[in-house]
Amino acid sequence: MLVTRARAGDLEAYDLLVARHTASAYRTAVLLGAGSDSEDVVQESFVKAHHGLARYRGESSFRAWLLAIVANETRNLHRTRSRRDGLVLRAAAAHPGSEITGDDAVDAVLAGERRATLVRALRQLPGRDREVIVCRFFLDLSEEETVAMLAGPGAL
Repeated sequence: MLVTRARAGDLEAYDLLVARHTASAYRTAVLLGAGSDSEDVVQESFVKAHHGLARYRGESSFRAWLLAIVANETRNLHRTRSRRDGLVLRAAAAHPGSEITGDDAVDAVLAGERRATLVRALRQLPGRDREVIVCRFFLDLSEEETVAMLAGPGAL
């Protein structure tokens, strides 16, 4: 319904689609290696999605179609970088003034170590394998949505 309205030029409907899918798009960009450029990748993806709404055929979910655009934009980012640091996950910003005590501090360190180990393992995977893992296990996409996303927006 929102997609139909957005295709008809309803900017409010498109704003609602953006609000609904920003977190998934951002997570996708981060997990596929956009790192500190994730916000730019997401913004560019939403602009391209808006301009490409007429080409969206509705054969897959809007989310899968959008995430395919995010994946393509992330690939474009990788291609344009002369040197890539690897896959970067943004850590949650520390809240100044909040107190971390005892067990909380230990839990935070352990969580950070597990996250770093996971990121290192993901970096070692070939790009396409990393994309499949991110889609299925980090984004919880169905097999159909994963296939649609990895096929790219032009295939949908």
